[in-house]
Amino acid sequence: MSDSLGRGPLTPARPANPDPVRVMVVDDSAVIRGLLTRALEGDPDIRVVTSVGDGQMAVNSLQRNSIDVIVLDIEMPVMDGLTAIPKLLAVAPQVKIIMASTLTLRGADVSIRCLSAGAADYIPKPTSTREIGGAEDFKRELVAKVKALGAAAKRAGSRSRGEIRPLTPALPLGLKREVGPIVTRPAPAGALAAKPDVIAIGSSTGGPQALFEVLSHLKAGVSQPILITQHMPATFTTILAEHISRQCGIDAREAKDGEPIVQNRCYIAPGDFHMLVVQRGGANVIALSKDPPENFCRPAVDPMMRSILKAFGGRKILACILTGMGQDGLKGCTDVVNGGGTLIAQDEASSVVWGMPGAVAQAGICNAILPLKEIGPHIRKLASRAA
Repeated sequence: MSDSLGRGPLTPARPANPDPVRVMVVDDSAVIRGLLTRALEGDPDIRVVTSVGDGQMAVNSLQRNSIDVIVLDIEMPVMDGLTAIPKLLAVAPQVKIIMASTLTLRGADVSIRCLSAGAADYIPKPTSTREIGGAEDFKRELVAKVKALGAAAKRAGSRSRGEIRPLTPALPLGLKREVGPIVTRPAPAGALAAKPDVIAIGSSTGGPQALFEVLSHLKAGVSQPILITQHMPATFTTILAEHISRQCGIDAREAKDGEPIVQNRCYIAPGDFHMLVVQRGGANVIALSKDPPENFCRPAVDPMMRSILKAFGGRKILACILTGMGQDGLKGCTDVVNGGGTLIAQDEASSVVWGMPGAVAQAGICNAILPLKEIGPHIRKLASRAA
């Protein structure tokens, strides 16, 4: 059947989801609220229940409505986003909060503080209504994050009511994974007895909070270089490194091209660059790459893991995958483990989104799958053993 203008066959409308992700939009601009609402409600799996203009109105509205995800602006009158976060979580502990932040140093700094206060994720907000209206990448990222975090919020609510939902690690749109038994792989003979030469960590949604927790255990007794790929835009990674240094007491910095890799230092992949390790003059150094995104990401975990395997060799690599949506890190970690390295993944219960760690866990390549609070001590134990 064609439409009334004769433009060819009509695509049947996708039926509405009977259990959509329920969203609240909070922004002091009515125009921005409208644009965000239209972008979200273009997906039948999402329903915007309410939109309000400041943090206090959000707290009041949350007391009256069942909400899975809140898209929260930072700069607002009456009550800003940072002030609102603990109040919102006090009303609904299972709700997931996405900060909508501008790509500025101040926006990045406040966003990291919001993540430390309990926000689950952030999304870089275009600086004008015209940019939001035409930014398909922004809309796609917003919808994907809302759906992934909405599923996590529903699982958290089910657990609090004593219900059981199947494990459903979040993957990019269009990808599927069969849910199977989760097993750990015994370490190769001698692998866990060998002191690692390098620690490599990948993370995404919920990653900053997880990184603060893990790295806080590594300031004493761990001398190995630590390489981290966290899915973040430029500017944000600079601020993340500063916050890690202050909160965790370790020397963390955004990696620079050609920088030598040395002991007692933590290197953060800069936004919009893959961070690789290459050998130059007999030494391992950082190489930044603008190669195409992998797993829809740049920086991505997979190229980092592949390069570390090539530079360091497999048996002395200690890899870790923390909370995040998608499956970035699966291929690279498979290579690392097959090369004799050791892999730790965060468990489902402590992950904001069990996508990346769920992918490696279900692939059966992990040597350990641990709650977040046990990962730092476990890494320290492996890293500080006698050579």
